[in-house]
Amino acid sequence: MRRRELIALLGGAAVAWPFAARAQQKAMPVIGYLHFGLAGPFAYQAAAFREGLSETGYIEGRNVAIEARWAEGHYDRLPAMAADLVTRKVDVVATVGPACAHAAKDATATIPIVFMVGTDPVADGLIASLARPGSNLTGASMLAFDLTPKRLELLLDLVPQARVIALLVNPNNAYAEHMIGDAQEAARTKGVQLPILKASTESEIDAAFASLGQLHAHALVVDPEPFFGSRIEQFVALASRYVVPAIYAWRQYATAGGLISYGPSLVAASRQLGIYTGKILNGAKPADLPVEQPTTLELVVNLKTAKALGLAVPQSILARADEVIE
Repeated sequence: MRRRELIALLGGAAVAWPFAARAQQKAMPVIGYLHFGLAGPFAYQAAAFREGLSETGYIEGRNVAIEARWAEGHYDRLPAMAADLVTRKVDVVATVGPACAHAAKDATATIPIVFMVGTDPVADGLIASLARPGSNLTGASMLAFDLTPKRLELLLDLVPQARVIALLVNPNNAYAEHMIGDAQEAARTKGVQLPILKASTESEIDAAFASLGQLHAHALVVDPEPFFGSRIEQFVALASRYVVPAIYAWRQYATAGGLISYGPSLVAASRQLGIYTGKILNGAKPADLPVEQPTTLELVVNLKTAKALGLAVPQSILARADEVIE
């Protein structure tokens, strides 16, 4: 072989090698992130999700991409959003809220799905069992709706003279009827009336609070409805305007000025969602990852709000509180 031909051959190989190496590199994985709410109010959940991902070695923009879809409280948009993520062939779908999990499950039986729900995923038909999900789904279950009777009990500790306590639910939530049944049974045990208020829009939330006086309701239990969680400032403002003691599921209400909250940590669950998503990207199978449940529940009391409502918070509640806001 002539020297000139050899140089040309080697030069061509030098040009080809980088392209061959790049072809052998795996493309950056893509996560589909499907959320029922708005990006603004729930930015803290997305941040905790990314934190969990980073613990498994994944940093958005560096070695993983995230395709986020926000339904902005419109549950009817979820099926199309889930189908779009499947069409884009994402590697994992991370979902927040039971409606998102069901939409993703209906859209694919092969792409791994990681969920974060406040309901019982077995009773909801998402998985076979908590220990062995047995399908392409796994995640974190906070069982927040099952804590409604306990919230009613805590509210009665704060307002012991109450004989009428209203329960506010979103009728569009498939789990609402189950929760209403549990709450009504608890109310009968406690000897209090429990009128049911329903709201699925901002204006209906306003109307629900306005009706409390006509019902002679002394206090209010707000269900863990995902849509309500995007309207925290509205709830806090209305509870203050109508001078009604209200209990909520998430600490974000109490830190924003709500009276009291009792439930699992949304930040911890969002972080777990990220951890499980990263584990699946690293090769784990959803069917082999048991569904995580909260090991602790947070009780947060806002003493400033209690004072404004003229309530004396019992020492029994203060002693149990994880955080007391003064």
